[in-house]
Amino acid sequence: MSIQSLMQKVATPYAEALLDIAQNMNIVNKITNDLSLVTDTISSSSDLQVLISNPLIGVQTKQNILNQIFAQQIDDIILKFLLVLVERRRIALLSIIIEKYLDLAYKVESTTIAEVFTSISFTEKQEQALVDKIKIMTNSENVKLLMTVDSSLIAGFTIKIGSKVIDTSLSGKLKQITTYLNVL
Repeated sequence: MSIQSLMQKVATPYAEALLDIAQNMNIVNKITNDLSLVTDTISSSSDLQVLISNPLIGVQTKQNILNQIFAQQIDDIILKFLLVLVERRRIALLSIIIEKYLDLAYKVESTTIAEVFTSISFTEKQEQALVDKIKIMTNSENVKLLMTVDSSLIAGFTIKIGSKVIDTSLSGKLKQITTYLNVL
């Protein structure tokens, strides 16, 4: 069993428990937003990332720091959840737990996640048109776009929905032509 699959196996019960609490209290959206805030805050600070993952820093110190950072910003349920993860020495799995929670929450809400890589930023109108098209393609009630600008695409965009990839980029078309010409 690989380390990644082992970490997924350990993270899943935490994500499921958090989703269960969120559903019972009817605050799935609030919890989802708070988890996004936690992810953004931690990912934007390399010092915080090091602190959280360092096993030499004590449990109480980590809990105090998380309390100071998040006490006024997130729901008490999420804060207590973070503190439990620190106490059980599972805080290093936080990103995997959040990712698993979001996957489960989006499934419950019939939300499709579409990763979109574009050569330039989309306007809101273009994003909405893409959302509408993806809803039709996937028969989903909701679509969440994860937009990334990638200038190496030259022009166009690539959409990844689960394991399916739709590549309309100029870079992708050039690769197809190269592959075709190499076969001849």
